[in-house]
Amino acid sequence: MIRPNVRASFGRREAEMLLSIAGPGGEERLRTEGIDALLDDAALVRTLLQRGGISAAPAPLVFYLLVRHALLAREISDRRLADYIAALLLEFGKAGRAHRIEAWEDQQFFYLADILTELEQARGEREFLLRVHLGNFALWLAGLFPDHITHRVQRRGAPPLTYYDELGASGFRSAAGMEIALRHDLGDVLLRASDQFSTVRSALNSLSDALFFPQPTDTVDRLLREVKDSFERGHGSA
Repeated sequence: MIRPNVRASFGRREAEMLLSIAGPGGEERLRTEGIDALLDDAALVRTLLQRGGISAAPAPLVFYLLVRHALLAREISDRRLADYIAALLLEFGKAGRAHRIEAWEDQQFFYLADILTELEQARGEREFLLRVHLGNFALWLAGLFPDHITHRVQRRGAPPLTYYDELGASGFRSAAGMEIALRHDLGDVLLRASDQFSTVRSALNSLSDALFFPQPTDTVDRLLREVKDSFERGHGSA
């Protein structure tokens, strides 16, 4: 089960990395304002990227910073939501993990429709895990691989990004109301992930475009996707 626990894992190594970039005054800010003063410093993140520190810094720190500032750029200031999304990216980045509701599961899901089919018979904890996975998997696919989805839409008539937004938000929302979510203190973060799903997905799109896939195979598809997404955000359809 994915939990928003990346930020809580930061220790001396992460603090030293931040201080090495923050320069003069960094220690004073850390002591008087806490680590969030450094984590939320956009100039510090830019310096980290410019110096190539992204390859030397601990992966949890890098992913938290990237997600946190991608969400801040979309005016989402919720640290716990950023923490959850960072944990999701770290976990699903492991080979094959994105296709399983738990790391130890043998059964794999490659399409959202397969998860929906499985949900028809699921009850209890498995139902909860499947509903959360529906949200997680939709966000992973549509957030980091929007070019692939847009290409399939243009060439094969496959479901668009809004399909992933709707099913992903529905998965998070239905999971948030279950007793298991409350027991594990996940109800609030799952509900916020549902309410802001399309905006979070768009933030991850920008992150993917800039860092993970900076050179699209089809610039027209990406331009169409970016224009459509910008239009929908401007008209409040998210």
